[in-house]
Amino acid sequence: MEPIQMVDLKRQYHRIKQEVDKAVLDVLESSAFINGKPVQDFAEQLAAYNEVKHVIPCANGTDALQIAMMALGLQPGDEVITPSFTYIATTEVVALLGLKPVFVDVDAQHFCMCPKKLEAAITPRTKAIVPVHLYGHAAPMEQILQIAEKHNLFVIEDNAQGIGGQYLFNNGTVKKTGSMGHVGCTSFFPSKNLGCYGDGGAMMTNDDALAEKLRMVANHGQKVRYYHEMVGCNSRLDTLQAAILKIKLRELDEYINRRRAAADYYDNGFAGHDKITTPFRAGFSRHVFHQYTLKLEGVDRDALVAYLADKKIPSMIYYPVPAHRQNMFAHLGGTLFDLPTTDWLTERVVSLPIHTELDADQQDFIIEQVLAFVNS
Repeated sequence: MEPIQMVDLKRQYHRIKQEVDKAVLDVLESSAFINGKPVQDFAEQLAAYNEVKHVIPCANGTDALQIAMMALGLQPGDEVITPSFTYIATTEVVALLGLKPVFVDVDAQHFCMCPKKLEAAITPRTKAIVPVHLYGHAAPMEQILQIAEKHNLFVIEDNAQGIGGQYLFNNGTVKKTGSMGHVGCTSFFPSKNLGCYGDGGAMMTNDDALAEKLRMVANHGQKVRYYHEMVGCNSRLDTLQAAILKIKLRELDEYINRRRAAADYYDNGFAGHDKITTPFRAGFSRHVFHQYTLKLEGVDRDALVAYLADKKIPSMIYYPVPAHRQNMFAHLGGTLFDLPTTDWLTERVVSLPIHTELDADQQDFIIEQVLAFVNS
């Protein structure tokens, strides 16, 4: 049996090695390392895949969120509603721009923003909502979009963990995650479902004027070189990374299918266990399983993680300290936020290895060892 990795990028690379190596060598030969043709090609191909008009590549997913908020004209003191149960980048950029993060609770089943809690948190200072498609499960976008329209708010989708996911509306319409809000933001960090071999990110939108602003902000606030119309930043996707992402984008649906099959295999292995709850799939979401996350009840989670590590099985806790309890937000009185579901989940979730190269022998061993600990 191959050693178990949380994400096995080496074996994934070997499947596409010949294509990747050629693409990298082609970029080296062209020496167009910044804004080379593969960058524009990839942007067009990703736009077609996500069925949006514009994709604007950038340096990473955190930049994508920051640039989106800058392009939408959010000003210091404006409130931005976001879940606390997410990676810190979602809320970090809010604070970085002098905006005020307002944390809301999540749904205990799918871990994404709760629409009822969202609407209750809206004030006259609220300007934007940042739903997160956490672990690869779509947030309840139909309700979120209705609330946003009612209150005239921007919606910035954090799709760093959900690329390739789909959302089913009540009328039967299907949309890709990241394509429904004013801006969708994603990351190409190597471990993502669509990951490059370094850092990378992108924004997507169907709004022509907003797309122009996003491009300007990402390029020092300029449309014409040396003529800067607004304050921007310098955030680019390298040509080398774009060349690799072009290849991996062609594989993305197959990558997702493998992850979904691995999740189903886990589900069967843990079925019926009263101390283990396997990931929920809402009817509106096509889960892409960036993470496979269990909820544990009556189990010493930290001891389980240590036990698995001793068996050479990696596992992760995403996220042990939610944003509202981080020291960086202590000035907001974060511990006063009433987020019981978030606090409850942070004590119970654990994620198991899931990736495109996971095989049945590895999964059988993981399942066997988890059950051995839980049943002991």
